Amino acid sequence: MKQVVRNSLGAALGVLLVTSTAFAAYSALKLDRTHSEVSFTAETLIFDVEGKFGEYNVEIEGDPAKPETVKVKASIGVASINTQNAKRDNHLKSPDFFDVDKYPTITFTSTSVRSKGGQLMVKGNLTMHGTTKQVTLPFKVAKGKNGAGMDVTTYKTKLTVDRNDYGIGTDSIAAKISLEDDVELKLVIVTFQ
Repeated sequence: MKQVVRNSLGAALGVLLVTSTAFAAYSALKLDRTHSEVSFTAETLIFDVEGKFGEYNVEIEGDPAKPETVKVKASIGVASINTQNAKRDNHLKSPDFFDVDKYPTITFTSTSVRSKGGQLMVKGNLTMHGTTKQVTLPFKVAKGKNGAGMDVTTYKTKLTVDRNDYGIGTDSIAAKISLEDDVELKLVIVTFQ
């Protein structure tokens, strides 16, 4: 469950960061949803739980040639969480974890975007389960051609978050027994012209 929470957070941040990094709305780049992925991994005592978020929204303003001018806002529909297990997904949506009826969205608002050592650093406020924390996403950027010969740019990042920082699963008996606190968020964003 911790992994699900972290993955959810990761997914929201990843989508926001990837979109802001790619500057899809500003520079006519398009998100390749077939090859992009916002995912997470949560560990239990016995096995890892992997999942994704399927619904999200991103707004970008600024000049992509000047990352410091870019502003990003993103939201993720928590009910779109998918761990390939309907029973587990429903439990994650319940008050034991995300409480989607009370907190239906995860949001991210950037406070700064800058280049550093060949990476794009997107810093901002992540709000999940009614709690806001500042996070920084370091994106690795790679450019090349896909199998169809199209120019593509890929943005990748990983971020580890503590689900307890957002009050996710803190009162769940199942989480207390077997769920690790840290959740790894993984973002792979592919864009094309």
